[in-house]
Amino acid sequence: MPLMRVDMIRGRSKAEIRQILDIAYQVASEEFHLLPRDRYQVVTQHEPEEMVIEDVGLGLPRSAKFLLFSLTSSPRAEADKERFYARLVQELSTHTDVAPSDIMINLVTNTKADWSFGNGEAQFLNGKL
Repeated sequence: MPLMRVDMIRGRSKAEIRQILDIAYQVASEEFHLLPRDRYQVVTQHEPEEMVIEDVGLGLPRSAKFLLFSLTSSPRAEADKERFYARLVQELSTHTDVAPSDIMINLVTNTKADWSFGNGEAQFLNGKL
């Protein structure tokens, strides 16, 4: 049940945004074995000057199509993470106009106690999930 945040520069169409979200959800579902309808995605669009993404010496060219994915989820095996990174970049670069060098991914781990889905309850802890 990852919470997926996607930061991007403003200017994409609704259809482009939905395609990016659908691809990311499909890849996460398959690589992390998510339950059906276990989908939590948030898009934040920024003005170009609000995103400063500089290369740290890797030689990665960046463009206005840059996407930053941040997933908060339970711990995952390193092999699963590597597969997810590779597949997400492959699918996005194949089916959208985003170059592989314009896709940055960050996974943040937490535990079931760190979630409340509403009503001020810890549903994973009180047995509702």
